[in-house]
Amino acid sequence: MEMLKIGLIGAGRIGRLHAENLVRRVPGAELVGVADVVEEAAAGLARELGVPRVTADYRELLRDPEIEAVLICTSTDTHAEIIRAAAATGKHIFCEKPLALDLAEIDSALDAVKRAGVILQVGFHRRFDPHFRRLKELIAEGAIGTPWLLKITSYDPAPPPLAYIKVSGGIFLDMTIHDFDMARFLLGEVEEVYATGSVLVDPEIGAAGDVDTAVVTLRFESGALGVITNCRQATYGHDQRIEVLGEKGGLFAENPLPHTAVLADQGGYRSAPLHHFFVERYREAYIAEMEAFVAAVRNKTAPPVTGLDGKIPVAMGYAAKRSFAEKRPVKLSEITG
Repeated sequence: MEMLKIGLIGAGRIGRLHAENLVRRVPGAELVGVADVVEEAAAGLARELGVPRVTADYRELLRDPEIEAVLICTSTDTHAEIIRAAAATGKHIFCEKPLALDLAEIDSALDAVKRAGVILQVGFHRRFDPHFRRLKELIAEGAIGTPWLLKITSYDPAPPPLAYIKVSGGIFLDMTIHDFDMARFLLGEVEEVYATGSVLVDPEIGAAGDVDTAVVTLRFESGALGVITNCRQATYGHDQRIEVLGEKGGLFAENPLPHTAVLADQGGYRSAPLHHFFVERYREAYIAEMEAFVAAVRNKTAPPVTGLDGKIPVAMGYAAKRSFAEKRPVKLSEITG
């Protein structure tokens, strides 16, 4: 089988994760180059994984005719620019979320992809989690009839650095965006968003212009309702749960644990703690996500997470921001026109 040759742009935490999966766990793909503005970071990752090519300028990878696809794992403010450049050279593209923080920039990037006729997959890894995918399958099979209510619980074990919060777009665009995507994935398009929030974890987050605890309610085009609860800190681990109520029953995806052994003694019953962070919690999902991208490129089929799938959760994030600021429900059409 001919290997799909891939270049990695961005050798930070998420870039490293994808690189390790490509080299060690994803068949049919070969990582042949790593680019990062901090060339030492690219060189260190390349040495560790046996990748032959290193550069500080991602354009060198784009000019290489051997490379068929690139992974964009850089800071958000560079995504749209690199997508346009990659599309212009005919490279297929995997880009981490969000595509950009500006909807016009997203449209520009998507136009470039369409003109070039290349594949673009957006990095919403939770769609590939086996527990959440099973919810989707059961809903599609009609197991609970018409869905009525969706509840998504999403708490992080600790807040990100303040420097990140100041440039990330805030909780609705860097954290809730995953839940917005999951809501669409499970129940379809959203019509209206209402958001409220507080600063309860760290007053410095409030000083940076954000909230750290939020509740978002959704009204779907179907008439179904959704509730998303977010918090930047849950001392017990990375808490990710979903439940769906429908006319015929309910569906529940609880937190998977590292093991199922239970210790019973005089202190009571004790089981494994939650996975501490997203890297451990979604290990399988990240592998499946990259397998899906490789398959889409090799088979010349539509990716499972499209550019439009990347745009709409950003629009939902801006609807939530406006709702919070104006203390009212906001229709998605107010954002997207």
